[in-house]
Amino acid sequence: MELAQRSKGASKDLTVGSVKKNILTFALPILISQIFQQFYNIADSLIVGNFIGKNALAAVSTSGNLIFLLISFFEGAAMGAGVVIAKYFGANELDKVSKAIHTNILFGFICGVILTVFGVALTPYILKLMQTDQEVLPLAIEYFRYYFIGVLAVVMYNIFTGIMRAVGDSKRPLIYLIVSSVLNIGLDILFVKGLGFGVASCAVATTLSQFFSVILCVIQLKKKNTVYYFQFKKLRIDKEMLSEMLRYGLPTGVQNSVIGFANVIVQTNINIFGADAMAGYGAYIKIEGIAFLPINCIAMALSTFIGQNLGAGKYDRAKEGAKFGLIISPITAEIIGILCFILAPFLIGAFNRTQGVLSFGVREMRIESLFYFLLSFSHIVAAILRGAGKAVVPMMIMLAIWCVFRIIYITVIADLLHDINYIYLAYPITWTMSSVVFLIYYRKSDWIHGLGEKPIVPQDE
Repeated sequence: MELAQRSKGASKDLTVGSVKKNILTFALPILISQIFQQFYNIADSLIVGNFIGKNALAAVSTSGNLIFLLISFFEGAAMGAGVVIAKYFGANELDKVSKAIHTNILFGFICGVILTVFGVALTPYILKLMQTDQEVLPLAIEYFRYYFIGVLAVVMYNIFTGIMRAVGDSKRPLIYLIVSSVLNIGLDILFVKGLGFGVASCAVATTLSQFFSVILCVIQLKKKNTVYYFQFKKLRIDKEMLSEMLRYGLPTGVQNSVIGFANVIVQTNINIFGADAMAGYGAYIKIEGIAFLPINCIAMALSTFIGQNLGAGKYDRAKEGAKFGLIISPITAEIIGILCFILAPFLIGAFNRTQGVLSFGVREMRIESLFYFLLSFSHIVAAILRGAGKAVVPMMIMLAIWCVFRIIYITVIADLLHDINYIYLAYPITWTMSSVVFLIYYRKSDWIHGLGEKPIVPQDE
């Protein structure tokens, strides 16, 4: 068939060569791209916090967890599609790679349109339910609505770059992200500092930049003789392929959404303490997102590595890669955590130097940062299991601990003790619990068992 003869082009085969080198060299472009993605994400907070004020920073901050809640399901589903594509690619079934790609793109487009309508329509109701401070509420509604007008671009960008990474192409997403990140920051500065526009202009800048990155992705995917060659005429939803992708991605999507819901509950309890607490919490969350990038990128690389090698039936390589990830990631995370603990005042102050904002932000960073090695361990084990097609296990563990227990803990502690420190403690407590459960499961389970005869079909949990 024509597709079967097609070159793998910019893709990367992770089933041959040095295990450590494969994982690290594949993760490095992802890391650089994620650094730019985080600067992309924090540009709004940095600029509004320094040029507009703490209420504007609080507005962007309180919207952050809500945005994550609404888009995280679709990002999780895209991760599932990436696992399917990686496995078919590893097994050299390129016809199915193409079918998975076109199904994924059309399904993502439909979901993005639905999400746009939902986000724009329900913005004020959700923010009021979150007990957003009355001084901050109008700004938060304005920012949130403009952001969701362009959320389709966010969804499609994640889908397109997920497709490229699934077949080992992590360099082009990096290039596109660098270009769009520079554009976003430039537009933020122009709109806010240069033209004196309000907080909504930052959301507009993000939307314009994201659409530009989507255009770059489409141009690459339209190139012939690549394994991910995309044709509009082939866009259709294959029911069997969609079902398979959802079997991988739905658990992760549900997990992300419910964890996002738990974080909204946290945000709601933070909001009670006022604009300073909201701004300080938002600044810390942005810094944590940057600090944890190396771990997220190793996890993403590891899932693709595991998926390709299990698809090719190379179980020893998969186990070696998993072991490497479990060693390098917690060590890296703890080094980063110690640096964050020491540099906390400087890092929070980069967003806003109001004394109240600094006090809340520094306190949270110093309570949580020394426990990053536990958060890392949970993420890496979850990535290994997803790469092996066992996405239900991390979903259940994280839902039970990072959502249900976290919500119960915060609800009880907020009623008993009106002290924000105990709310901050919810994170290290739940990271510890999930790491213990993941360790027990990982040591007692054969996570690759049964994938040899049917490497593409996910096993029952």
